[in-house]
Amino acid sequence: MCQSEPVKIDHVTLAVLQNGLNQVCNEMDLAFQRAAFSPVIAEAMDRSDGIYHRDDGALIAQGELGLPIFVGIMQFSTRTVIAQAKELRPGDIYVVNDPYLGGTHLMDVRMAMPFYYQGEIFCWLSNTGHWRDTGGAVPGGFSATATEVEQEGLRLPPVKLYKGGVVDEEIQAIVLSNIRVASETIGDIKAQAAALRVGERRLTALLDRYGRDVVEAAIDEMRSRAAQQMRACIAHIPDGQYNGVAWVDSDGVVDEPLKIDLEIEKRHGDLYFDLSKSSPPCKGPMNSVIATTRSAIYLAMKHIFPEVPINAGTFEPLHIIDPAGTFLYAEYPRPVSGCAAEVSQRIAEAVFAALVTALPDRLFAAPAGTSGNFALGGIDQRYDKPYVMYLFTGGGYGGSLHGDGLSNGCSTIGISTMQPVEVLEQRYPILFQEFALREGSGGAGQQRGGFGVSYAIQLRQGWGRASFVMDHGRYGPQGALGGADGAVNEVRIERAGDTYIPLHLSKDQDIEVGEGDVIHVSTPGGGGYGNASLRSPELIERDVQRGYYSAVQAEKLWGKKASPDTT
Repeated sequence: MCQSEPVKIDHVTLAVLQNGLNQVCNEMDLAFQRAAFSPVIAEAMDRSDGIYHRDDGALIAQGELGLPIFVGIMQFSTRTVIAQAKELRPGDIYVVNDPYLGGTHLMDVRMAMPFYYQGEIFCWLSNTGHWRDTGGAVPGGFSATATEVEQEGLRLPPVKLYKGGVVDEEIQAIVLSNIRVASETIGDIKAQAAALRVGERRLTALLDRYGRDVVEAAIDEMRSRAAQQMRACIAHIPDGQYNGVAWVDSDGVVDEPLKIDLEIEKRHGDLYFDLSKSSPPCKGPMNSVIATTRSAIYLAMKHIFPEVPINAGTFEPLHIIDPAGTFLYAEYPRPVSGCAAEVSQRIAEAVFAALVTALPDRLFAAPAGTSGNFALGGIDQRYDKPYVMYLFTGGGYGGSLHGDGLSNGCSTIGISTMQPVEVLEQRYPILFQEFALREGSGGAGQQRGGFGVSYAIQLRQGWGRASFVMDHGRYGPQGALGGADGAVNEVRIERAGDTYIPLHLSKDQDIEVGEGDVIHVSTPGGGGYGNASLRSPELIERDVQRGYYSAVQAEKLWGKKASPDTT
């Protein structure tokens, strides 16, 4: 932020204010989570909160408990809100979910509020929450065969939902009338607004204590230092060009893979990212809006260099060429429901694949790379009212120089976790017949990939409509430096004695299921790292002892027999 008179700030004060701003965001996250009605927010933590610059929406601070994919996203959407905001006053809150205006998919609904201090706008507070439903063709919004965005749900431009602290009942009525679970969404709306007000109180207290000029000086210094730290990390990458490729199984409509072709150039201390050789726009919902594409690269670099703090300065050395004419630069009316949860992870995977040879001690084989989006909607006969259950699951992480990959880790784009089985069974008419590690699913390597999970959900009563937008059903997560790929995602539905497997393997919608039918999902394992022949015999024996592999499987994968006493 511009300063009329430079303010000197010491290191201790800078550290206190950096942590103080982050703590404001953390408290917003917790308030949102604890007040939300929807399990996907309250239990799975699919949400994020942050502080943004009053002029251009640049990121100042974001909570440690928020989704990494929203790091870049919200600064783009906040910028849009700032540009369109009119007649502002304290207590105003805008709501927006338009993907083409700095968003992701329609289910990620953002709110933004101008923060006033001493009668002037000091910054903006913003948050994002994943709503279980925003209308559209299928419950949950993940329409695997959508060919235009209108089929995916209600699209909101920046609209002032709260005016002077009071909700606009007419606008709220329009929103709720397009949602299948409106009564519970009211609670999520109030929770989201309440989180912003918590941030307002905490940030006011911080400014009261240290003064506006000191806090603004700290924000400027934080941004400058983050850029310096990112450039210091980039310095470990030799100058030159690096290429990475990742594949999306299909777009859900045309059963052909989509290519993400990434070229990274390191020059003059910065990185330049070019995705222009990727596949053209697709018919189905796997197009990615530019805000999501950019944020995917940002989060990939944060995975590689986690020590760099998060603010707008972090992104200054990262230059991304707009991949116009590809499916990674979606424009209206292209459908986009799979962009944030799936395509973004393939983009990150391409970044990892491109830089692993340059940074073998920091990078890893590909993680599971799919959120495993599964939505089930119907009528709950216990209460005679509609329900929408949305869940995502973990998968295996890739192996690395430092060890085997983590099993059942969260997705590349977030810290979100699957909602507890007990909560889902209580809230919805379903029963988990299985929830277990998918043993043997990690790719072989000197360090093997972690394992995915397998689960089976039975519908206890009535009927429902199931929809899937997942990925890595055709190609498993890629190994690195000679490691093998992880196991692919698998979906099958057992209904009325028959087995149904989606044509697109991990994408389908409107699959009708009835009482007693069972949905089986097995998520991918992570890729292997390094040549499998170099794996320690002790590690192979340990895995056989633990039941992760049979002795026969281990010999097939690593070319080495386990000791007789381990079989």
